Amino acid sequence: MKLIKVCGMREAVNIHEVEQSGADWMGFIFYPKSPRFVSEIPAYLPQKAKRVGIFVNEPKEIIIETASLFGLEFVQLHGNESPGFCNEMDRSRLKIIKSFRVGDKFPNEEVEPYHGKCDYFLFDAKTSLYGGSGKKFNWNVLSDYRGETPFLLSGGIAPGDAEALKYFSHPKCIGIDINSRFEIAPAQKDVEKVEQFISMLKS
Repeated sequence: MKLIKVCGMREAVNIHEVEQSGADWMGFIFYPKSPRFVSEIPAYLPQKAKRVGIFVNEPKEIIIETASLFGLEFVQLHGNESPGFCNEMDRSRLKIIKSFRVGDKFPNEEVEPYHGKCDYFLFDAKTSLYGGSGKKFNWNVLSDYRGETPFLLSGGIAPGDAEALKYFSHPKCIGIDINSRFEIAPAQKDVEKVEQFISMLKS
């Protein structure tokens, strides 16, 4: 059974409803250029689901301060953060997720230096954007990933992918990350679609 991370949350009622639908982790984007940017603390934050903050090339001090304000348990680094930067984060208190963009080939040389410096990886579709493109990549290339760091699968995953995901298997894949394909509007998830997707994957 894989965990489900619902990313790009912002609205209090929607956060509560998505949490009730069975989301295990919930992502909050602290990248000002994103249409899902969280500029203030929502009136409701998840109580059961783990809180993940997504950052792009932010100073360590800003990340730590935001993590404290929002009660984050995970920090997802989606920019050009170095292995040293990841390792310098307060890993005694925060779990670190490093995102990588995957194209036609698995980027082993890029990923390798981050082993031991992060708690998890996230593999997203290769794009010029910092995430949120809604594009998929060929999951078969992940067979070339033989590292020990657990990862989440991301990149344009849609409600109709539930059946295929039930058959996707990799010994280090611990979860699925969903976002834009489940939205009514940026940062507003279609709760029914999320609930059905989670139900299918966990049945």
